[in-house]
Amino acid sequence: MKIAIYGYGNLGRGVELAIRQNPDAELFGVFTRRDPKTVTTLTGAPVYAAQDVENYVGQIDVMIICGGSASDLPEMTPMLAKRFNVVDSFDTHARVPEHFANVDKAALLGAHTAIISAGWDPGLFSLARLYMNIVLPDGKDYTFWGRGVSQGHSDAIRRIPGVKDARQYTVPVEDALAKVRAGENPELTTRQKHTRECYVVAEEGADKTLIEKQIKEMPNYFADYDTTVTFITAEEMKRDHSELPHGGQVIRCGETGKDGNHKHVMEFSLKLDSNPEFTASVLVACARAVVRMNSRQIFGCKTLFDVAPADLSPIDPADIRKKLL
Repeated sequence: MKIAIYGYGNLGRGVELAIRQNPDAELFGVFTRRDPKTVTTLTGAPVYAAQDVENYVGQIDVMIICGGSASDLPEMTPMLAKRFNVVDSFDTHARVPEHFANVDKAALLGAHTAIISAGWDPGLFSLARLYMNIVLPDGKDYTFWGRGVSQGHSDAIRRIPGVKDARQYTVPVEDALAKVRAGENPELTTRQKHTRECYVVAEEGADKTLIEKQIKEMPNYFADYDTTVTFITAEEMKRDHSELPHGGQVIRCGETGKDGNHKHVMEFSLKLDSNPEFTASVLVACARAVVRMNSRQIFGCKTLFDVAPADLSPIDPADIRKKLL
């Protein structure tokens, strides 16, 4: 399958590397909104201007769209789904129904297939929640993220005047996690589930007290959490915080039997050295499924809920049954 990458940031570079690990995949090239002459890919893949993408209709099996969920993907994915089979990692949970409807309409117009919100959350964690709810209908879901870098929260800190660079780590509260794993079904507030650790490089002469106050009081990001702010040097940032690890757990505590006399705990967890590279690996698997589904004339927008697991795998179905069942 010939895969093209639309957008070349951390995620786009991750997709480029993931394609090398899949022998049935070939990188057609990278489309960027920057001047293609200024972009050098990790593997020497060709770079094209995003505005010229329509010139390549019919030459690409699937387009993996590597933009941001806030403003890029709501525009990019429907636009490209009219012309290509597409995959994206849209992760604004509350807006998934709206995004799905827009992409579905566009993909159906072009007789294309799209998978949106692929990755690990939404994505693999979503599948885990679904399976857990099916098996234990009488129960409660819990999701813990981290310890890992939140790129969106880090960016929010960097927008504060006087901040030169920042990393924000989401950290699960171990006591809360232990209670959930023990099957206690606790009622937990936002503050009780996670803390936030912020590492900040301040500009010379900046008011660090004011920066810390603005971080801790920032609505929708830090105001509802116990937050620590640590000021470090640019050298320390480069040395200690240059990676993008992440992960987390989806847990469901449920009951079965007469009067709920048997308690069960289901858990799916991830520990990731590189959030974008792992997400990219999921996207490439979804690209394979998109190509297969499109060949069977399954058009429109889909999520991982709609994809047969075997369609994600390069392994022959007989070998899947032999090795993994």
